Amino acid sequence: MANAKEKVGMIGVGRMGQPMVKHMVNHGYDVTCVDISEENLAKVRAMGAKTAKSPADLADCTFISLGVGYDDEVNAVVLGPNGILEKLKAGSIIAVSSTVSPDTVKALDKRARELGCDILDAPICRGRWFADEGKLLALFGGKDDVVARGRAVYGTFCSDIAHLGDVGHGQVAKAMNNLMLWVTSIGLIEAGRIAESTGIDLPNLRDALMLSSGKSQALEDWDQTSFTWALKDMQIVSQMTDQAGLSLPITGAVKELVKEARRTKASNPPKWTRT
Repeated sequence: MANAKEKVGMIGVGRMGQPMVKHMVNHGYDVTCVDISEENLAKVRAMGAKTAKSPADLADCTFISLGVGYDDEVNAVVLGPNGILEKLKAGSIIAVSSTVSPDTVKALDKRARELGCDILDAPICRGRWFADEGKLLALFGGKDDVVARGRAVYGTFCSDIAHLGDVGHGQVAKAMNNLMLWVTSIGLIEAGRIAESTGIDLPNLRDALMLSSGKSQALEDWDQTSFTWALKDMQIVSQMTDQAGLSLPITGAVKELVKEARRTKASNPPKWTRT
């Protein structure tokens, strides 16, 4: 299988999934997509992909990538009444690119192995513009042979792939990445408010900070930051914190602060960039 192109199924083809499909199709992959939105399905058909009505209809695929939003949705499309896992042939792979709890992917991997299949823990980083350019980052967790097959598929839309360890470690890496993102993004709101009160030109300040220790990806990509998924990310981190029995006051504060930050960013954010 490592030397042949997988027959790929994609479950969830929203704003990020659509360019991923485009890149796979352009690299010669046979891709079939499932989504609850007919509009999304029409877009991927226009790219050359096939579409199906339910996850169970992807049973002839050898490699399934998941791009749905939440843990319960991941469990539903894999294990539910019309789920994919029990329909797959032995040797198939389900790659979980959703951001979910490490425990979720580990439980799925246990069940998949009982049926002769594997889970590739494969959350992705960066954003929609990077997806358009085929420059996403994938954080892999899984067995070496599973990772090798995943690299072939994900290499069509990722410029970087990091293998972090076992199933679950990809989600750990994504959770830590997002924790640091939201810590920094909250700091940018507060720093922006202080700076604005002095009358300084905020975009000029941004340019200066990008040359110094204040530089961050969050500051560089400020216009793309929406905090849409921030609370979910921090809930995952909070669950991990509780399981480890750790007292992390900054992490706890950020979990609460992202609620207001989403409203602030949508309505009256610091103007770090020129429009």
